[in-house]
Order: sequence, then C-alpha cells, then structure tokens
Amino acid sequence: KVLGISPVVMPRQVPSPPQTQDHIINASRKPFTALSFSPDGKHLVTGESGHMPCVRVWEVGGGQVAEVQAHKYGVACVAFSCSGSYVVSVGFQHDRTISVWDWRKGSIIATNKVSSRVFSVSVSQDSSYFVTAGNRHVKFWDLDGSKDRRVNSTVPLIGRSGLLGDHKNSVFCGVACGRGQAASNTYCVTAAGVLCLFNSSRQLEAFVNLKTAAASGLAVSEDWVFCGCADGVIRVFRPADLQYVGTLPRPHRLGVDLTRSAPHRSDPPPAGSEVAHPDTLALTFDPRGQRLSCVYTDHSVYVWDVADVKNAGRLHSALYHSSCVWNIQVYPELQDPSQARLPPSSFLTCSSDNTIRLWHSDAPIRQRNQYSQDLLKILYVGEDVQRLQAAGERAEADGPDGKAGIRVLGISPDGKHLAAGDRCGNLRIFDLESLTELLKIEAHDSEVLCLEFSPLSSGVKLLASASRDRLIHVFNQEKNYNLQQTLNDHSGGVQLVSCGADKSIYVQTAEQTPDGSLFSRRHHVVEKTMLYDMDLDPTGTRVSVACQDRNVRVYSVETGKLERSLKGSASDEGALLKVHSDPSGSFFATSCSDKNITIFEAETGECVATLFGHSELVSCMRFSQDCRHLISASGDSCVFVWRLDPQMSSTMRKRRAPGPSGPQQPSIRWVAFPEATAGGVGRFSCSVCVPGGRPSSLSPPPSCLWRRRRISGPLGDRSPLLVSLSRSTRTQETE
Repeated sequence: KVLGISPVVMPRQVPSPPQTQDHIINASRKPFTALSFSPDGKHLVTGESGHMPCVRVWEVGGGQVAEVQAHKYGVACVAFSCSGSYVVSVGFQHDRTISVWDWRKGSIIATNKVSSRVFSVSVSQDSSYFVTAGNRHVKFWDLDGSKDRRVNSTVPLIGRSGLLGDHKNSVFCGVACGRGQAASNTYCVTAAGVLCLFNSSRQLEAFVNLKTAAASGLAVSEDWVFCGCADGVIRVFRPADLQYVGTLPRPHRLGVDLTRSAPHRSDPPPAGSEVAHPDTLALTFDPRGQRLSCVYTDHSVYVWDVADVKNAGRLHSALYHSSCVWNIQVYPELQDPSQARLPPSSFLTCSSDNTIRLWHSDAPIRQRNQYSQDLLKILYVGEDVQRLQAAGERAEADGPDGKAGIRVLGISPDGKHLAAGDRCGNLRIFDLESLTELLKIEAHDSEVLCLEFSPLSSGVKLLASASRDRLIHVFNQEKNYNLQQTLNDHSGGVQLVSCGADKSIYVQTAEQTPDGSLFSRRHHVVEKTMLYDMDLDPTGTRVSVACQDRNVRVYSVETGKLERSLKGSASDEGALLKVHSDPSGSFFATSCSDKNITIFEAETGECVATLFGHSELVSCMRFSQDCRHLISASGDSCVFVWRLDPQMSSTMRKRRAPGPSGPQQPSIRWVAFPEATAGGVGRFSCSVCVPGGRPSSLSPPPSCLWRRRRISGPLGDRSPLLVSLSRSTRTQETE
C-alpha cells in the first residue's frame, strides 16, 4: 500500500541523475508509513508502524543518523521544518500524539494530543507554525513559541482550530502551506472534492468545487496549486485567488494494452465507454525541476514536466502490481534459443489484481513497454478492471478467502504456452508469442493451487492442475488440453509423494495395468513437527521438507529415510514457510514468518546471506535461469529482484554443467501437500516443482527446487496443493 510521497530537491548546479533506483532498508524490520525529504534534499525522515515505532532520519545515499520514539502504535505523517532543524510527527488515530523534535540533538521539544484522526501535516515557509488536517479537523500549531522556551523538559504545543464555516463536518485529506507571495495562506482539500483557502487569520476565505467524485491530496508551489482527484484527474489553480488554470493529462486507462495505447490526452473517454483511469493517490512538486510526481491507486508512478502547465508532458513512469503477488515463473532456457517466445531471463508474475505481468530487467528498447522500463506486457484477466485500483481496500474487506485474482502460473517446457489458474477454479492457456488467450477451462470447483507441465524428456505433453476441491486433473496438451484423467486422493502418475497436516510423508509407486495405474505404498514417514512445504532436488532423488521447527529435512525418495537435517532459518523465532533451491542445487533459499529470506549453502548448511525488505509474508521465490538473481514476491504487492554475489553465480553455473553420461531421463511425479497451523486457523502452501537444469557432474548435494503459494483454509482440509514433475535417476526394476 502506498502511504506517501515526497520530492527530492536537487541543487541547481547538479544535473538530473539517470532513472535508477536506490533503497533504504529499515533495520528494525518495521513497515514504513510516512516519509518526507528535508528542504535541501540531503535527509529523509520516515515514520513506521509496529510495536514502539520510531521516527527516523536518514542521510540520502547513506544510513540512519537519528531516531526518536514518541508514539505507541504508528506514525501517520511526518514533515521537516523549512529550516531543516526540526521534525513534526503525528501518530495514528489511537495514538493521537503530535511531537516536534530537534533531530540533531535527539530531543523532543514540544508535544500535545489531538482529538481527531490526522491525515496530513505541513510546515509554514518561515517555520513559525505548522498545520494538521484530518477528520473534521484543521488546526494551526505555534512552532515559534515552543522553540523560544529554553527549558530542558518538553513543553506543550499550542494550537488553534481553523474556522471551517460550512465545511466543519468535512474530512480534510490534504494540507499545504503557501509559498512565495502566498506564504500566509494555507490550502486544504476535502475527500469530497473541495479545495479550501485559509488566510493568516485561520478563516476560510475561499473554496472551489473540483468537480470530481473524490480528492486525495494536493501540492503547492509559488505559482500553482495541484489537486489530485479521482479518475486520474489533477486540477491546477492559481494560489492567490484559486482561479482555475487547467487539468493535467491523465495516466493510462485501466485494462488497456499499454504497448498499443495512444499518447496521453486529457479528453474524457468516448461516449458510452466505461473504461476508467486509476485515481490519483498522492502527489508532490519539485519547484527547482518543475516536476510533479504522482502515485495512482493502481500503484503506478508518473513524473510530469509542468514547466508549461498547459502543455505538461510525461518524463517517467513505472507500473506495478496493486495487490498481493502470488506466483513467479521464470521463462525456461531452451536448447534452441531461436525457438524462444520471450527474451532471455524474462519472468512472469500473477496477482490478486487480476493481471499477469511479463518483466525483464535488460530488455531491448524496442521490446520495452512505453510506460515502464522493466515491464514488457500486462495481461488483464477478466473484465473487472476496477480490481486494479481497489485491490488493497477490497482485500482488507474480503479477507484472505476472497476469490479475486490469478493464483498460480505454469510455463510449458517448450516455452510456447502459459497456463494460469485463478481463485474461482478456472484454467486459462495463453500463447507466449502473441500473449493472447487460447483457451479457458472451468477445471475446478475451487481455486487452482498448482500447475505443472510434464518435462520434454518424458515423451508426453501433459498439464496437471491441483485445486482446493481435492482433485488433480491431467490435461493432454496435444489434444487441445482435453481432460485425460482425474485423480482422487492424490493418486495418478508414475510415483507419488505426499505430505499432510498429520505430519506424515507418503511415497507410493504406480504400476501400469490394463485397467490403469495401481498404487502401492512404499514408504511412510512420520515426523514430530508440522510440515509446511516440500521440494524435489534437480536430480529427482531427494525431497526436502520445510518444517515448523525451522529445519529443512532431506529424505531419499528411493528409501524414504532421512538423510540430513539442515537449519533453515537464521533466527530463532517464527516458522519456516518456504524453501527453494537454485537450478544447480548448490544453494537453497528459505523464508520464514518473520518475512526474511535466507540463503544457505546446500552441502554444509552454512548461511551465506540474509535478505529482508518485504512488509508481508513472502509468497514466492525463484532463482533466475542465468543464476545471477533471486526474485521474490510478497503479499505487499512488491516484486524484488536481488543481485546474487558473483562467486555464488559462478558456483551455480559450474555445477549446472552436464555430466559425461548426459542428461538423465525424467519421470512424472505428482506431489500433494496440505498444511495447517495450530490455533484453529488453517494455512496451506502450494508448491510446483520444476527441475532447474541438467544433472551436475559434481554430484550436487541434497537440495530442492520448488514453487510455492499460500492461502487460508479450514483446518484439516486435505486438498492436493502441490503438483511436482521431476527427474528420476532410479533404474526401473522391470528392466
């Protein structure tokens, strides 16, 4: 969820930097909730949520330089004074604390309580006062009086309410103090779409109707007042008298193919068209660069050149998922690169926002989406495009059992087709060359949890899907994905390995008979701890299980015996939720309920890296086929691409070299894996195992490669949640 935006003010003599990303990572692992840059652009102040939240000041391009703990529940908004010496912070609704602190000395100089929920804060140009705005609340706080009291203890802030007149019952979602000749004015905008001007006497002097369904915020400069509104509209007014100047261009329309869309225009859509633009969520203005940066409700980011307001143009934009990202699939490496439908190292993600997105970090310019450097294509699934901008609010209202979005993806080994399963049980097949939908199958009665294609070397072209309806369907790819077999109780295929919430692991073998496949149990292992995930190593001889006690247990598929137990977490708290190995089996990555990702050396179990940055549980992890990156996705709607150490990448590539005996022949293995947590609330993991590469000549150590997703469900559900197609090195006894 996007909670705020602030400009970076660069000195005039410094040229504009290229479009790159820099990151500040909170070592406390608490989510950021507010931010603001200092007037000179050298420092950044942030607020956070969680237990005993802090207000922190960071050096841009450096580390943390100061912090103070003045709130109990969270920080709603922060702001630097124009002098850069003081920071104002406002707590969450139940905290209701306003604090002013000298961040260089680390001391709070003034504080007070506020009776209403506050959404925004702004400091005057001369730093003599600041203004807070919120639910039926506009209040002016004296900052000079607090600074003049030279005492060692904290003094109370003195505030006076604005005279709201007819707008006394309005919700004020944004506030900004005037600049330049209008420095004595204060501007507020209501959630209903009314822009208000308060004079130096705190009186409501003028207001104007923005003619919009809703407003979200505003930004003020010496020459303009920008108001963010619904449907991507940004109104522009003069600060002296609120005279209307114009409307900026709107962003892309929801559900439109961005690679073919026309240039930006501010005209309304054609008559009878219901296509909407994303609502403006937050905006901020850089007076030196004359740039307006905007974030929209579909989590897209735009930077507009507003040097000429009536002919504003787009300088930069980026498009991202707007809701929980469930799955990642990396495009496979083909033996004949000329047959590839997508650029090398491409990967796809799916989300609860009903989209599938194709990404690439180094795509050629001609292939790039004109609105995002890393995004090649967006596939909109279904007709509910409003889910794009309302996903966050809807997800919170519907809870984890909501039925929106694409749950899982699968890519055929020949790289031609993409399979996508949604949360209503539908299965869709897409052509990866044209990225068009070929087929839609109403496959299951409940959400699809896993999809897996059979490997090329198996000699058959099958697609297996598993669902919460406790069924596994097998489709024939060569017969237009006709249903070939339905498996009950997780049965079917050559070999079946299953893990359940009863802490049991079953290995069963199938014999082909004239009447079909007949399964017999080969191994039954009972553990003492809850089993959350499982994975098959690239050789197909070992299965790794992620356990509640934060250990990764490795079992032999042939004997069913425990071969080793490795530590799967760098911390001693939480539970181990996911495990995933690189294509060579040299390293494996795990994620825990503490939202961290840890990478271990598979042979020794030594921790080589700890990654953190996601604010929600990690829903999926994938190593790239070139062994240079780890890609992670989370319920926070973010997709992170982590750059691996060159030595790690070199080790992976060496171990992926084919052995002298050539590639080993795979068999088909279906794996079912439900899981549950204590306390009466079920948690289920969905994994898809795909061999990452050919067997290594260096005898790769036990490790695992898998695809995992997480949903909620009733305790005791035994739905088939993992479908695995893997290699096998076992010699058939019948031969």
